[in-house]
Amino acid sequence: MSRDATTIPTADFEEAGATPGDSAPARSDGRRKAPDGEAHRVTPMMAQYIEIKAAHPDCLLFYRMGDFYELFFADAEIASRTLGIVLTKRGKHLGEDIPMCGVPVERAEDYLQRLIAAGHRVAVCEQTEDPAEARKRGGKSVVQRGVIRLVTPGTITEDNLLDPARANLLVAVARRRLSDTEWAYGLAAVDISTGRFTVTEVSAAGLAAEIARLEPRELVVPDAVYDDADLAGLWRETRAAVTPLAREGLDPASAERRVKDYFGVASLDAFGQFTRSEVAAAAAALAYVERTQLGSRPPLSPPSREAAGGTLAIDAATRANLELTRTLSGERPGSLLATIDRTVTPGGGRLLAERLAGPLTEIAAIARRQEAVAFLVGDSLLHERLRQALAAAPDIARALARLTLGRGGPRDLAALRDGLAAAGALARLLAASGDLPEELAAARAALETPDPALAGRLAAALADDLPLLKRDGGFVREGYDPALDEARALQADSRRFIAALQARYAAETGCRTLRVKHNNVIGYFVEVPQATGEDFLRPPFNETFVHRQTMAGAMRFSTVELGELEARIASAGERALGIELAIFDALLGEVVAATEAVKAAAEGLAVVDVTAALAKLAADLGWVRPQVDTSLAFRIEAGRHPVVEAALKRDGAAFVANDSDLSAPEGAAAGRIALVTGPNMAGKSTFLRQNALMVVLAQMGSFVPARAAHIGLVDRLFSRVGAADDLARGRSTFMVEMIETAAILNQATARSLVILDEIGRGTATFDGLSIAWAAIEHLHEVNRCRALFATHYHELTALAERLVRLGNVTVRVTEWQGEVVFLHEVVAGAADRSYGIQVAKLAGLPPAVIARARTILDELEKSDREKPVSALIDDLPLFAASVRSAPAAPAAGPQRDGLREALDAIDPDDLTPRAALEALYRLKSLRAAED
Repeated sequence: MSRDATTIPTADFEEAGATPGDSAPARSDGRRKAPDGEAHRVTPMMAQYIEIKAAHPDCLLFYRMGDFYELFFADAEIASRTLGIVLTKRGKHLGEDIPMCGVPVERAEDYLQRLIAAGHRVAVCEQTEDPAEARKRGGKSVVQRGVIRLVTPGTITEDNLLDPARANLLVAVARRRLSDTEWAYGLAAVDISTGRFTVTEVSAAGLAAEIARLEPRELVVPDAVYDDADLAGLWRETRAAVTPLAREGLDPASAERRVKDYFGVASLDAFGQFTRSEVAAAAAALAYVERTQLGSRPPLSPPSREAAGGTLAIDAATRANLELTRTLSGERPGSLLATIDRTVTPGGGRLLAERLAGPLTEIAAIARRQEAVAFLVGDSLLHERLRQALAAAPDIARALARLTLGRGGPRDLAALRDGLAAAGALARLLAASGDLPEELAAARAALETPDPALAGRLAAALADDLPLLKRDGGFVREGYDPALDEARALQADSRRFIAALQARYAAETGCRTLRVKHNNVIGYFVEVPQATGEDFLRPPFNETFVHRQTMAGAMRFSTVELGELEARIASAGERALGIELAIFDALLGEVVAATEAVKAAAEGLAVVDVTAALAKLAADLGWVRPQVDTSLAFRIEAGRHPVVEAALKRDGAAFVANDSDLSAPEGAAAGRIALVTGPNMAGKSTFLRQNALMVVLAQMGSFVPARAAHIGLVDRLFSRVGAADDLARGRSTFMVEMIETAAILNQATARSLVILDEIGRGTATFDGLSIAWAAIEHLHEVNRCRALFATHYHELTALAERLVRLGNVTVRVTEWQGEVVFLHEVVAGAADRSYGIQVAKLAGLPPAVIARARTILDELEKSDREKPVSALIDDLPLFAASVRSAPAAPAAGPQRDGLREALDAIDPDDLTPRAALEALYRLKSLRAAED
C-alpha cells in the first residue's frame, strides 16, 4: 500500500484538523482562516494522542490509524530522520502545523528493527474497539486506543528483531555503600527471549569490565546512579541504550518483596544468598520487564548468582584490542568469535559467545569442559552424528518465550516439536556412548527432562505447512480432530454448491459468462455482462436476481440462495477457526506447563552444540588440549594466531608458528617479562595478541592453536595494543594510551597476563623512552606479572642485564638486495635496528626522502654510539636503588679479542644458509660492542 493510500476513519480525520466542509473564510494566500478560537482548539483525537503520549514520554508512539502506525510532533521528526521516510503535515494543533509520518502496519516490524537498532524505545498503540462502535457514540467520536506493548532494545522477542547468535540482555544496575568513599554495584542480567536471569556484585573498579563482558542491549540505571558524575563517561561510552529508572520501589524491603512475588516464593534463600545490591538490581530488572510487557510474564528462570572473580577479568579496551567478539570496526566477521564458531544451533551460538566473553577462573570447571571436548575429539563418528542431529533443532528457548508472552504462533509450536524431537535423538545418541564426561552426562540428563509425549502430541496436531499467525487457521493436521474435519468438509461442500449454483444459473438464464464471485463488501454475488444484466432487471429474472451494483461493462446481482449459502460457509469457517484456536490454546497450555523442562532441554542442546563445535574446530585445525593449573607457568610451543592463520589459509599461505615462555623461574613467585623488539610489519603485535588469545581459549574450555601449551591460571588479562584517539572527550592518541597503561599498572596482579605494544611512542623520544622504561620496572618489581612488552626503544633491551625476570626476544628479518624480508620468527635476542626506512620504502615514500633519511640515520647512529646504553643505566641511581643488587663481577683478566675468536670458530663449509645468516648477526653484534 502506498503512503498516500492511508486508510483513516473519517472521525479521526476530522479530529486531526482536516474537517471537510469547514465554512471558514479563505485567506489571501489561499488557505482558510480558522474561526475565532479554533486555532487553539484541541481536537478529541489529538487530546487522546497527547494523553497516551504523556504516559510514555520516553518512547516513540506508534499510533494506529487504519492501515498505518502514525507518529506526530517530535516523534515524527525523529522517526523520519532515523528511517529515512517522508515527513509530512496533517492538520493543526494550537495553531501550528502537526509534523507527521507513518509506516504501514504490515511492514511495522521492519521499521521497528531499525528504530531499536538506533537505540529508541517504541510504544505500540492499537485501536481497541471497532470503528463502527465508535460511530454509534456520535459522528466525531474517537476510536478507543491503548498501548499494548513497549518495545525496547532489551525486551524484544521477535525473531526478525533479534540476532540469533547473540544474547539480548537487559542489565539493571544498583549499588550499596560500603564506606564513605566506596560503593559495591549489583548487576542483574535478564534475557526475556530465553529466560536467562543472573546477578552479580562488583566493585566500582570492576563495573565497566563486567558491563563489557555482559555486552547488554539495554542498561536500566537508577536516577542517582545515572546522575553520578564519576559514572557519566561509562554511560556515554557504552554501546547499549541507557534508561534511567526512578528509585521508587527499589529500597531493600520493597526490592526483596518484588522478587519474591514475581517467582511466588516466601523466601529467596532457595535461590541462594544475595547481597542487597544484587536484590535491588534484580528488582529493578523485574520492574522494567513488567512495565514494558504490560502484564505479560516472561518465563524467567530464578536468579542465579555469579560469584565475583568467577570469570577472567577483561576490560573494555582489552576486549576491543583483542577483537574477541567484533573487530575494531564493530563487525563480527574477522573477530575471534566468527573464526572459531562451528555451532549449528542459535542457542549454541549464544552459549559460545557467552563462554568466550567470560572465560573461567576455576580449574575444575575448565577441566570439565576440556574433558567433554576431548571425548568428542576422540570419537569422530559420535561427533558427526551429534552435529547432524543438532542441525534439526530450532531455537526452542526463544520460541517458548514468545508463546509464553502471547506472541507466538503455529510456527513456534512447530519449533518446539522439532526441537524436542532433536533433544530426544541427541539423548539417545549420548546414552549409547558408554561412560560420558561430567559435562556431557549433565547435558544428556537435561535433554531427557521433557516428557516425550509432548513432542508426540505436537507432531500429531500440527500440519506440515504452517501459517505465521494462528488467526489465519489451517495449522491443525487433517484427521487430528473430527469436529474440525467436519467443519472443513462443510466449507469444501459449500464451495461445490457454489459451483453447481453457478452452472444452474447459467443454464436457466442462457448466459454462459455468468459467474458467482465474492468480495468483502457485498459478499457473494452473480456477475454478468452489462448487456445481459439489463435483461435481469426485467421479468422473469428480476424475481430471482436482485440488483446490487453496476460496474463498467458488468452488473452484479444477489439471490436468496446465495445469501443462505454464504451464511452456511461463514458459519463453517468461523466454526473451523474456533476449533483450531481452541486446539492451539490447549497445546499452548501443555507447553507452558512444561516450561522448566523445555528450558532444560534448550540448555542441554546448547551445551552439546558448543562442545561438538569446539571438538570439530580442534580436529579440523590440529589444536591441542592445554594444561591449565594453579602455577605461574606460561609455556606455548608453536603457537598460532587463529584469526590471522585463517586469513592466510584462505590466501593459500602458511602461518609461521612461534614459541613463548613467560613461566616463573623455578622457586620464583612472579612470572617473566619478554621484551619484544623488531621492525614494523614483522609480526610483533600478532605475536602479542596470539598469546593473549591462548589464555582466553584455554580458560573458556577450548583447545588451543599450538603444538603444546601449559598455562597457569590468569585472573586478569590486559592488552594495550594499537593506537586510537578519543576526540569527543578531548583525548589525544597519547592520552588514551596513557589512560589504558595506567589502568594496567594499577590493577595487574602476579597472576595477570599483560601485553603492551609501543608504550610511549606518542610523545617525544626521551619522554616516551622514560615512560616505557619506568613501566617495565613497575611491571617487574610491583605488579610481578607475566608480560609481553613490544618496543622500538632498543635501549630498553639492556635492562635484561639488571632485571632478573626480563628477557629479550626479537622478530627476525633480513635484507636482500636492499629490501627487507620479514621472516616472522620470534627468537631469543634483541634487534639492533628497526628497519623503519626499509618499511617506509615499501610504503612508497619518494626516493629522495628515503635517501635523505638514510643519511640522517647514519649521523644519529654515529652520535648514539658515543654513549652506550650501559653507561646510561649506571647514571640512574634511582633505578639502581629500586632493583636488587647484581652479584659482584669477577676481577678482569687479560683482554680478549672476541671478534677474532668468533671468526676463527666459523667453518664456512659446515654452515647452512640460516646458520650463516645468524653468524653474520653475531659478528656484527660483537663489532658493535667493541665500538
